[in-house]
Amino acid sequence: MDGDSLYSIGDLARRTGLTVKTIRFYSDRGIVAPTDRSPAGYRLYDIDAVARLDFVRTLRALGLDLPTVRKVVDRELPLPEVAAAHTEALAVQIRTLRLRRAVWTAVARRGPTPEEMELMHRLAKLSEKEREGLIAEFLDDVFAHLHTDPAFRAVIRTMTPELPDDPEAEQVEAWVELAELSQDPDFRAAVRRMAEDQAAERAQSDTAVVRRDLAAVVRDQVGPALAAGVAPASPEAGPVVVALTAHYACISGHGDDSDLRRRLLTRLETVNDPRREQYFQLLAVINGWPPPQSLTTVFDWSIQALRARMRRAGP
Repeated sequence: MDGDSLYSIGDLARRTGLTVKTIRFYSDRGIVAPTDRSPAGYRLYDIDAVARLDFVRTLRALGLDLPTVRKVVDRELPLPEVAAAHTEALAVQIRTLRLRRAVWTAVARRGPTPEEMELMHRLAKLSEKEREGLIAEFLDDVFAHLHTDPAFRAVIRTMTPELPDDPEAEQVEAWVELAELSQDPDFRAAVRRMAEDQAAERAQSDTAVVRRDLAAVVRDQVGPALAAGVAPASPEAGPVVVALTAHYACISGHGDDSDLRRRLLTRLETVNDPRREQYFQLLAVINGWPPPQSLTTVFDWSIQALRARMRRAGP
């Protein structure tokens, strides 16, 4: 072939490796138009058609639709602009495929019912914005009127899941469980009560006192007693209970009396809700954080020890 020759569709097919049918299809749509026709009416093409067909084949192999291909080869659309848009579209497809792969992996391991599988797929395929909206609605509900408090804004941030673009199957499972948990009305009511109790304590306590989270105090005070094998109803548990009630008296602004101990018992039982711990365990999996320390045993011990002291003290 040279620059002055004209070639038939058969010649182009042999040169490009495309079928005659494909070249005719591109020609009919004006993507590779014939240069001339033979006396018998057959289409003839010049040497530029070879390069044009090779370019079209490359663009089609990369997934571009025919209208876009035509605009690119006719220079109606800049190729870099098309490449940028196509790259973003491919990125979305890749994220979707990775998420589907994680869902199927989770299904294979978990063996859910058809209803659970449908829910897993529906929740997992939500867009990032939709996922954020689902949890934001939950957090807005349970922390109503507390968003202006910097301390609670920090709590809200630490309770927000961020499912990565390329999640593992465990993260998809955790996301589905956490989403289900966040929609549980009983769990919402429990978290709302915890937030309201904590807000009330902050409002009543002396602002000059550095406030420590009750859970952290329980962990630090009770942990050594548990490690030492101290029974919650034993006399040796007394100093630990005194330290807990003293702390609660400080943060609540009330004296250490029977009423305060009843309120502390209710507070400990509320915070010891297993769903609270489940939420933070799932959150750690989703966000790729180290698993949080379980506080169930220290709360159980505290509740038993406080009840024992209250029984001994009487009404």
